[in-house]
This record gives sequence, structure tokens and C-alpha cells, in this order.
Amino acid sequence: MQRIWLMLAASLTLLLGGCGYNDFQRLDEQAKAAWSEVVNQYQRRADLIPNIVATVQGEANFERDTLTQVIEARAKATSIQVTPETLQDPQALARFQQAQGELSGALSRLMAVAESYPTLQANQGFRDLRVTLEGTENRITVARNQYIQAVQEYNVLRRSFPTNLTARIFGYDEKPAFSVANEAAIATPPKVDFSGGQPAAQ
Repeated sequence: MQRIWLMLAASLTLLLGGCGYNDFQRLDEQAKAAWSEVVNQYQRRADLIPNIVATVQGEANFERDTLTQVIEARAKATSIQVTPETLQDPQALARFQQAQGELSGALSRLMAVAESYPTLQANQGFRDLRVTLEGTENRITVARNQYIQAVQEYNVLRRSFPTNLTARIFGYDEKPAFSVANEAAIATPPKVDFSGGQPAAQ
């Protein structure tokens, strides 16, 4: 009797391994890790904004509307709770992406306006923050692309035969892709380096 149970257990192990069960586990964890890095880089950007705003506010005649838009966009972007369940909810993911896209746009406008303030451009602290922001935007792009690739790999496995049967049996739903209505706007990092020869942060 014990021998039969051992044979059944071995058969089940081979069946699960051959039907992609382990691959689903690996790719699901890979997508979660990639998503965590996306969120981490967005948080890094959000943490930079108070310093940028404080530096810009030191310029007496700086446009208050532009600063207000950045502050409000940051507040909205950081108020959205992001959990692993967000990855399974296309509407929640779209809201998060939209808020981050609005923040990207507000920062881009802020930097464009800042270009017309020579004393601000001469401020070493502002220049350092600008370079750090550019490096962060680049990191966001890299992290977002890694997440997109991880989701694509997971979804291809989910749709392929015979692993699509495993997905149905174990309830592996399709993961939503990283795309929104203004994808073209948020897919390009804001241009924040106006100094010509200033190196980007790595």
C-alpha cells in the first residue's frame, strides 16, 4: 500500500512539473518582484519632489500654478495603495498608472518652466536634484520594461498548450499589461536635463 502511495506521489510530481505548474510559480514570483521594483522607483521619485519643490520655491517669481500641479499630482500618486492584488485588478492598475503619468507630466512642465529662470539654473542644489531626477526616470523606465516582460512571459505560458490547462485548473488568471490611454506620454521619461553636457545619474 505504501508503495502505491509513493508511486502516486511521484506521478503527481512529474505531472505537475510537466504541465507548467512550477513555471507558473516561478513567473508569478518574477512578475511580483519586477512590480516591486517599479513601485520602489516611483517612490524614489516621489521622495525627491519635496526637495525639488522647496528649491524652486526659493525663486521669488516662480509660477505658483506649476508648483501646485506637481504637489497635487504627487499627493494623488502616493495616495493610491499598491499591493500584490493590484496586479490582478486591471482597473486598480490603470488608476495607479494614470496617477504616475500625471505626475510625470507635471514634473516635465515644472522642469520646462524652470529653464527660464537663470538663477535657478545656476543653483547647484537644483542642478543636482535635476540630474538625480533624470536618473530616477531612467530607472523607472527600466523597471517598467522588466515588469512588462515578466507579465508577457507569464501570459504566454498561460495561453500555451498544455500549460493553459494547468492555468484553468489552478486558477492562474491573466495578468494585466502595463498600458493606459496616455501610454505614449508616460512611456517617455520627462526631459529634465537642459544643461546640454550634464551627465545623467546612474
